[in-house]
Amino acid sequence: MNYEEILSGKLRSIKPSGIRKFFDILEEMTDVISLGVGEPDFITPWHIRDEGIYSLEKGFTKYTSNAGMKSLRKEISAYMYRRFNLSYNPDDQILVTVGGSEGIDLAIRALVEPGDEVIIPMPSFVCYEPLTLLAGGIPVLIETQAEDGFKLTPEQLKKAITPKTKLLIMPYPCNPTGGIMEKEDHEKLAKLLIDTKITVLSDEIYAELTYGQKHYSPANLKELYPRTLVVNGFSKAYAMTGWRLGYIMGPAPLIGQLTKLHQFAIMSAPTTSQYAAIEAMKEGDRDIGHMREEYDRRRRYLLDGVRTAGLSCFEPKGAFYLFPNITSTGLSSDEFCERFLIEEKVASISGTAFGPGGEGFVRMCYAASMDDLSSSLIRLQRFVEKYR
Repeated sequence: MNYEEILSGKLRSIKPSGIRKFFDILEEMTDVISLGVGEPDFITPWHIRDEGIYSLEKGFTKYTSNAGMKSLRKEISAYMYRRFNLSYNPDDQILVTVGGSEGIDLAIRALVEPGDEVIIPMPSFVCYEPLTLLAGGIPVLIETQAEDGFKLTPEQLKKAITPKTKLLIMPYPCNPTGGIMEKEDHEKLAKLLIDTKITVLSDEIYAELTYGQKHYSPANLKELYPRTLVVNGFSKAYAMTGWRLGYIMGPAPLIGQLTKLHQFAIMSAPTTSQYAAIEAMKEGDRDIGHMREEYDRRRRYLLDGVRTAGLSCFEPKGAFYLFPNITSTGLSSDEFCERFLIEEKVASISGTAFGPGGEGFVRMCYAASMDDLSSSLIRLQRFVEKYR
């Protein structure tokens, strides 16, 4: 059977994630230091794991409600108000999802129809563009610049908006750049959105990982709150990537429709993960603070080392990535990553994995031990000297 003939044309037209290429090479090598994996190197705190174990021991293994356990939604509501001054009703404004990624997928599928345009600041997380294409939408890619802090500027947004624009994705704090958007940045964009019917999808999975200032959501602006869907989750803040649990929040009429889609596709998020997440929300603030302090220490260390090695690098204010400019080596982003991996056994990710505007950059994740970061910098210094 020719399986190409029976697969959806939309799916066949989408390329695999550019990140996968480097991990395929990595699997064939030994003794590699990885600065490529985009997940915490911390283990889920014991008290959170223990709550998950306890739920299994008590036999809590049934489905939950489609929207997620009411007790968890109440904790999410309290957490969002306590940490970010955002109010969401646990009855009808919060949907618990299988990771934040499901929330993004649900929002795009629920809102985007064939021919609708979706504005996506780039470089950014790899899923936004393919999910838009699968929904029949048209991705409108805006290349943000290091000199602007990799922020979406009002000039760029104004130029991109057309009568077909349906959705604006705001990926801040940003993977891979570490860029953030502050209150005044959102206020400038809000002036352009207020008289449109554009919905904002704000991916805030790294909201707890900002350095020097608190995260500010577009939903914190009263004029944007009614048109904003906020995606968050437990993976990054609580080191719970494998638990696959997130949530999406927004206006009740939208969340109701997303819940319907979630019901048919998923039924409900993992029950064990939901019990663990309740414990995280109740008692995990100290864990967040500890991990953020450690990431900040590593951020400053790696940034200083990358610059000392001779690479220009924007100072990230969020997430746990550096996005250095490697053009001084004369190598393309793909060449840099392949040679750095093969010659020095350090894994990083080509900037092109996050869009064409990522050419000339590589992503380095500092969610790694200080020993690994130190060894990586020694190898980076040697590698850069060879090619400059």
